[in-house]
Amino acid sequence: MKPSIPVYDICTISTGHKQEDLLAERMGKYLQNNYQRVHQQHGHSFYHLVFFTAGSGFQTIDFTRYPVTPHQIYFMVPGQVHSWHFEPGVEGYVVHFSEAFFRTFLLDHDYLERFPFFSGNSADQVMAVPPAGRAEIMLLFEKILEETAQQQTDMVRVLLLQLFLFVEKCCGKGGTKIIPQQKQLVLRNFQQLINKHYRQIKLPKEYAELLYITPNHLNALCHDLLGKTAGELIRDRILLEAKRMLTNAGMTVTQIAHELNFEDNSYFSRFFKKYEGVTPDEFRKNLN
Repeated sequence: MKPSIPVYDICTISTGHKQEDLLAERMGKYLQNNYQRVHQQHGHSFYHLVFFTAGSGFQTIDFTRYPVTPHQIYFMVPGQVHSWHFEPGVEGYVVHFSEAFFRTFLLDHDYLERFPFFSGNSADQVMAVPPAGRAEIMLLFEKILEETAQQQTDMVRVLLLQLFLFVEKCCGKGGTKIIPQQKQLVLRNFQQLINKHYRQIKLPKEYAELLYITPNHLNALCHDLLGKTAGELIRDRILLEAKRMLTNAGMTVTQIAHELNFEDNSYFSRFFKKYEGVTPDEFRKNLN
């Protein structure tokens, strides 16, 4: 199947880059070499993070548009769809690392999933760094560049983990509300189950059984922490995958409906239009 958007790995997204597991560069240099490639919609097979120190414009992450401002940091996970549209003068830092980058380094292979900004939910992935945290984050990125240049890969891993922990601490969206750790764990497990089973499992009560809680408990927890029902979270994940598949010009709408386990093409089209306001074909035509 011929995709309508490219899906890049670390080497193919950056001209002349040879290290398949890691890239760390200043934003100005990265844009100079690669902007014509990445300002169009494209997919990532790697983890990606950027800290802006200057400039403006906007970006899209999984079809949601976000303005770019200084001292903004964002994260992406493999499989997401992305594009940049910057005004001249954008500066900052960019880091790519592969799914395998931490595999032999961390005993817990799911460790990154504990961070909300690696959930794959774009609303949790774009954050403004408060003034008190900006100097520390810049220092960490400078150290990452230095250790990358010296090929000290384990030091880069340590610094990235330090960065993740610091961002979670200084940019967390929980405000003053203290969320019990058990509730956070159940929600995170629910989101992980959705990511694994959204094609086959569509009902909240089936996920509640997997989590050993009642459907009412699951629904109340989702509403309390995210302001959405459990059913809405499942639906949103199905719609996101449908939109990602619609970027593939080689897949028909009928094939996409089949992949997502809809009864037929017409049911899928009605479902998509109800929540997106356009049919799958119209959405595809509107893509850049």
